Amino acid sequence: MNFVIIGAGSAGLRAAETLREHDPQASITLISGEPGEPYSRMAIPYILTGAIDEAGARQRRSHHFLEELGITYIHGKALHVHAGPDGGQVELEDGTRLDYDRLLVATGSSPTLPPLPGTDLPGVVTCWTLEDARQIAAKLVPGARVVMLGAGFVAGVCMKSLVGSGARLSVVAGRSGQILRSMMTPVGSQMLQRWLEGRGVDVITTGRSLRIEPGPRLVMDTRGIDADLIILATGVHSNVSFLEGTGAEIRSGVVIDAHMRTTVPHIYAAGDVAQGRDFSTGEWVVHALQPTATEHGRFAALNMLGQDVPYRGSLSMNVLDTVGLISHTFGLWQGLEGGDNTEVVDVANFIYTRLCFDGDQLIGAITIGHSNHVGAIRGLIQSHRHLGEWKARLMANPQLVMDAFVELNQGS
Repeated sequence: MNFVIIGAGSAGLRAAETLREHDPQASITLISGEPGEPYSRMAIPYILTGAIDEAGARQRRSHHFLEELGITYIHGKALHVHAGPDGGQVELEDGTRLDYDRLLVATGSSPTLPPLPGTDLPGVVTCWTLEDARQIAAKLVPGARVVMLGAGFVAGVCMKSLVGSGARLSVVAGRSGQILRSMMTPVGSQMLQRWLEGRGVDVITTGRSLRIEPGPRLVMDTRGIDADLIILATGVHSNVSFLEGTGAEIRSGVVIDAHMRTTVPHIYAAGDVAQGRDFSTGEWVVHALQPTATEHGRFAALNMLGQDVPYRGSLSMNVLDTVGLISHTFGLWQGLEGGDNTEVVDVANFIYTRLCFDGDQLIGAITIGHSNHVGAIRGLIQSHRHLGEWKARLMANPQLVMDAFVELNQGS
């Protein structure tokens, strides 16, 4: 069997290892769109702080682990996939063509640039690749003026490194006027914003960005901001252009079924590029999360090998360190129409807990400022545990969630 994997991130690498584990004789080719060894994007903030060097970002310690597994590792950008009823070919940008019997698309995502003039000017970067990290690190000196366009998850991941460097950071939240809107209620966002402002971050929640001028300089309709570095963190999009013409169904990402198969025979997808099943809703969504990517890669590989291993869906879960304040979101943290929600807010101590219920089942949660309930919350959501009388107790005091988890799991 000839397996080809496009993408050497968490999903692609885990798939390659799983394929080799279960089929010692198969031909496995792993294609990376970036030079160098497979690395973790989640390590980039630690490179910026100097906590690790670039070698520390490698996904596996050994320089030769792919060679030792008999996996062919090449660099190149996928230009097109030629799909047939029994397999096909991957065409790379340099003209190389690779035959496959089974193909895994694990190409992840790329930054979405804001629709502004000047995003290609010197001193304007994204925060996504090792090359981006090099450019940012070169500018991060105490007192450096850094402007970040965007205040979502990608921005949140980078903020701690920027503030820790001694840079003067301004964060432009955009039209929503709310930071971390995609993973936080207004109550939680306001708490995180107050925390950032207390650490010297200028959080800009009003005004519209118009353009970027040489300098670089961000021009808004309310002000102009001179900078040494402007970081674009306005979201990401799935890397799917090379699948045009194959017949693969593409929405927010490549649509897959419960066996990680696309709508094209013998082509599978995993990770940030895949629009797969959501554990909480059963709907098909893109979960750009490293644990989900790793799970996707393993399940995709098993099904590519001919095993019947359905994936029950990924739990939406974000963990964020916002300049030292830890937050978690789980599942349907917005709640359901007609469902019950409860919150406890300790403004002075930056502590917030929100629990959301469907009947007597916990379906979503947010925590800020403490992490001792995280395992219990995840366990209760993923087990679909009926809370019984514990629901009323949690509605009255969400901080009892660990007690509920322990008692409900005794003897089970």
